[in-house]
Amino acid sequence: MEKFIAAIDQGTTSTRCILFNRAGEVAALDQKEHTQIYPKPGWVEHNPREIWANAQTTLKNAMRKVGASSADIHAIGVTNQRETTIAWDKHTGNPYYNAIVWQDVRTAEICNALSLEDGTDRFRQKTGLPLATYFSGPKIKWLLENIPEIKKSAYKGDLLFGTVDTWLIWQLTGGVNGGVFITDVTNASRTMLMNLHTLDWDPEILEALGIPRELLPAIQPSSAIYGYSTGVVDDIPVSGNLGDQQAALFGQTCFLPGEVKNTYGTGCFMLMNTGGQPVQSKNGLLTTLGYKIGNQPAVYCLEGSVAIAGALVQWLRDNLKMIEQSSDIESLAQTVQDNGGVYIVPAFSGLFAPYWRSDARGVFVGLTRYVTRGHIARAALESTAYQTREVLDITKSDSGVKISALKVDGGMTSNQLLMQFQADILNIPVIRPHITETTALGSAYAAGLATGFWSGLDDLKAKWKKDKEWFPSMDADVREKQYTMWKKAVSKTFNWID
Repeated sequence: MEKFIAAIDQGTTSTRCILFNRAGEVAALDQKEHTQIYPKPGWVEHNPREIWANAQTTLKNAMRKVGASSADIHAIGVTNQRETTIAWDKHTGNPYYNAIVWQDVRTAEICNALSLEDGTDRFRQKTGLPLATYFSGPKIKWLLENIPEIKKSAYKGDLLFGTVDTWLIWQLTGGVNGGVFITDVTNASRTMLMNLHTLDWDPEILEALGIPRELLPAIQPSSAIYGYSTGVVDDIPVSGNLGDQQAALFGQTCFLPGEVKNTYGTGCFMLMNTGGQPVQSKNGLLTTLGYKIGNQPAVYCLEGSVAIAGALVQWLRDNLKMIEQSSDIESLAQTVQDNGGVYIVPAFSGLFAPYWRSDARGVFVGLTRYVTRGHIARAALESTAYQTREVLDITKSDSGVKISALKVDGGMTSNQLLMQFQADILNIPVIRPHITETTALGSAYAAGLATGFWSGLDDLKAKWKKDKEWFPSMDADVREKQYTMWKKAVSKTFNWID
């Protein structure tokens, strides 16, 4: 049987395992959703045990679908929802608390207190990030201050903190029986604790947040052999690790400075490769790590993060019961010709790029008796395209690079109406690759590079193929009028939370 790279893609709403063959094509896929836990308004949690159980189940099922055994798996790559934070006991492997998800806003007071000294950009020069509830560092501080068992465990030396990649790799490589305690540069760069220049935990920031260094994993490259698996598969190199959006950048083979991709998932994330030096944004983008291959120099990128994209469709499905399944949104939106004057700004957890407003909350504006479910469905899809334009405009401004087309990936790219509207509102072509599972593919590529499954970046670049391209067809005056109304709608979300 041919050999496969197994990619475990642990996302915000589900865990998937995809087996890729040497051609970079999907040989098998299995997926399992996990529970979304909302203890209070603005709080979002996941069960770490459920996430680990689903990772094992999907790996087992994907292998079963092609009749693969451990001997057929060449290496394992991991990619994950970033910033989501887990605390567990290194002796028992038991989590002390649910994972605090990247969308969670409980750390707003911590961030506000930290910003009293030098403002929200207090750590930006070192980390590339503003003080915001999005990132892991304030979540760790909250857990240490609010969960007595975690504080006690820290003093005893029993406590481990990590993002989801660290939790999964520790479990994959043995857990309490010698599990490897690591993260990679991309995930570490999302904690607000790593120095972009040293690629190590920053002592000054750790002290400011009251986080002991020994609780944090070792920072490794995105492509390297970290350890070997036990359990579902035995003695397989675990050799790729990237945060999900950097994995999509890598899977889209954006290896040259100026290349840009946008991923449409729970949120929406645009990354531009800026090369070997970090570029500080003047307009609310994040400076972050793109990837690091073995001993090669790190590659940096600019990122525009949008908190709510596909999650808005899920909210219409689950909370308002407007549709039975997420894919129904397109046919419902097609029952009308336009949005009927409705704009939805889904600031459920505040606004991310370019505003970074934790005081914002979601709004529907322009409602009249004329409006139907179809208009609301269309406005929901359009909100993702408008948010993407906001980020793209700033990416062009910060980088000085003219963007002639946008590479896209993620589940929402199957929505033809959204992709056409995206091209219209950006006024550039939108291109979807043949393999849309670019997040998992990126982690597979990283794992395969570390073990010689693929020979190098040129080998990976040759595998990228275009599947579909959408071209803009909207009149310029219509485009700018609609975008102006969107910006007006965004302004209505500000200052909702005192």
